[in-house]
Amino acid sequence: MNHILIVEDELKLARLQVDYLQNAGFDTDFLSNGLEVFPWLKVNHTDLILLDLMLPGRDGLDICRELRRFSTVPIIMITARIEEIDRLLGLELGADDYICKPFSPREMVARVKAVLRRQQVPTIEAGARAVKLDHNSFRVLAGEQDIELTTVEFQLLQALYQQPGRIFSRSKLMDLIYPDQRIVSDRTIDSHIKKLRKKLTDLLPDQELIHSVYGAGYRYDPQDRVVD
Repeated sequence: MNHILIVEDELKLARLQVDYLQNAGFDTDFLSNGLEVFPWLKVNHTDLILLDLMLPGRDGLDICRELRRFSTVPIIMITARIEEIDRLLGLELGADDYICKPFSPREMVARVKAVLRRQQVPTIEAGARAVKLDHNSFRVLAGEQDIELTTVEFQLLQALYQQPGRIFSRSKLMDLIYPDQRIVSDRTIDSHIKKLRKKLTDLLPDQELIHSVYGAGYRYDPQDRVVD
């Protein structure tokens, strides 16, 4: 059963969200203050967060911004502010979807299901074995073996495998994994890629999943094999 964390300060709306989500088969918890979110997440797991934009204590955009520094948990932002700049800002900070008030509870449930479907553990064919990525634990699994990645390593691998064959420049990868636009050098990306490749080689010694493209960047290709 998937768990949904609802962060909403309008009590009637929160109760409505809880009722519809539970009737749809979800487990739920409810918080009404933005300051409660991170203490709750430190001791609990959730599969998706329904996050109101305007909250007491700490607003939704600020919560989303900080959360994306260490987690890829899906976030659907909810707000009565429908200005285009707010929608764009929310999504650029890492929100997976956006719902404007007033909304149909049935639409909310449909949006939750759609986002969770997109977040299902993907399967990548790697020779005779399938590789799975678990975004909740930042682990990569192949058969009975698995490895644990750092947050940055997982974000890099996730970005690359979502578009196999596409060449990502270092600057594009920096934009994806550092949404706060901190200043980092190309060597930082190279260092993370080197460590990621080492871990993937330990897991799949007969496969080379991430390839360097001279003068361009990196691409993911699960079909290529390491040649001795």
